[in-house]
Amino acid sequence: MQIKLRCASLFVIGLTALIPALAQVPTSEQIVEKTNEYMAAAERVDRFSGTVLVARDGKPIVSKGYGMANYEWSIPNTPQTVFRLGSITKQFTSAAIMLLQERGKLNVNDAACKFVSECPAAWAPITIRHLLTHTSGIPNYTAFPDFLKNKATLPVGPAELLAEYKNKPLDFAVGERNSYSNSGYHLLGIIIEKASGKPYADFLQENIFTPLGMKQTGYDITKDLIKWRAAGYIREGDGFANSPYMDMQIPYAAGSLYSTTEDLLKWDQALYTEKLLTKKSLDEMFTPFKGNYAYGWGIGKRFEHPSTSHGGGIYGFSTYIVRYPQDNVTVIVLSNVQGAATEKVAANLSAIVFGAKYDLPKERKAIAVSQGVLDKYVGEYQLSAAIVFTISKDANKLMLSIIGQPKMELFAETETDFFLKTVDAQVTFVKDASGAVTQLLFKQGGGNGSPAKKIK
Repeated sequence: MQIKLRCASLFVIGLTALIPALAQVPTSEQIVEKTNEYMAAAERVDRFSGTVLVARDGKPIVSKGYGMANYEWSIPNTPQTVFRLGSITKQFTSAAIMLLQERGKLNVNDAACKFVSECPAAWAPITIRHLLTHTSGIPNYTAFPDFLKNKATLPVGPAELLAEYKNKPLDFAVGERNSYSNSGYHLLGIIIEKASGKPYADFLQENIFTPLGMKQTGYDITKDLIKWRAAGYIREGDGFANSPYMDMQIPYAAGSLYSTTEDLLKWDQALYTEKLLTKKSLDEMFTPFKGNYAYGWGIGKRFEHPSTSHGGGIYGFSTYIVRYPQDNVTVIVLSNVQGAATEKVAANLSAIVFGAKYDLPKERKAIAVSQGVLDKYVGEYQLSAAIVFTISKDANKLMLSIIGQPKMELFAETETDFFLKTVDAQVTFVKDASGAVTQLLFKQGGGNGSPAKKIK
């Protein structure tokens, strides 16, 4: 589940390609030294709180905690600290589907309607593969207007939540394109339960976590006592505040798991073997269907090294895992601060491993911009069919908001470049030759930013 601002959606993925590799591979000692330098800057400048793990050949080179698991009790984060995973959950949901396919309980080419009573006619062409690869066209329930505000705290079970998106029109023709949808993975959880005859949480525990010895991984239920579970926070001013509450039935198979960096390394290493899934299933799971998305993983290249990755976020937490299968290198970053720059941290730690270029975090300085200039930026900017950024002014401050999320102040670095302090994100306003504002570029992590056209 993702509450990162990226794409304004819960449980979101980040798949940014970065700068090609430079030459020499650093030693473990050099990796430790540079990582310590980088993370000290991240802790000082970005107030990073969480744990990081850098491993080669299944052996940790760096495994360390930063900040606090609980700021009220001054309990520090350690490699054993438990974090909510958000959308990293999706790779486990995908693995569960592959296990059921191997056992003959389902096939990824089966119609989703085979497992849904009173299935909408529009869903007839949708297969399990479409759900796995975000190509079903089913609208993303976390992007519905006021959904988070009105539903997130309620104990809404899978069947009741299914009704929220079951009869909505498809966003596009089935299989036409890839568009991230938590609804598809929520529906996969229901399919897993129907095909296996077990609750989603129990199936994963019995068939993945227990066999792999992942003793600090499971389905996060607030009332349960979970040893070493971190509290989740949001940024507020120069400090932190407790994150809003979310009932963990809401994210379900799209984002409700918890784990540690150490347990996720066990998961990562199992994917090099046939301990859990056959090579045939693993090859299928890591083969992109449309764009660079496979089954719960983004497939790409970083520093000229093939990579598989996924990010996640949920109220109070931000997470990222990136694997380099040809090198058996893994970087895992888990934070108990909503909107933390986990993807950027993972990318820069990867750069350290491969001897590539990276930048240390630096303090950003805000400048004053005239009210007349700010007035030109006010309006609505369309990022996608479901996502609109609203830029407004509040007491002469420029604010950014998205449906279902609170307003956030934008701070100017230049007359056109702005940044947020509550999440690691930047906004650049783009003008045409006449000086009229035509779009904004929204950037989080690496890359050149996603354009959003001004519509009002």
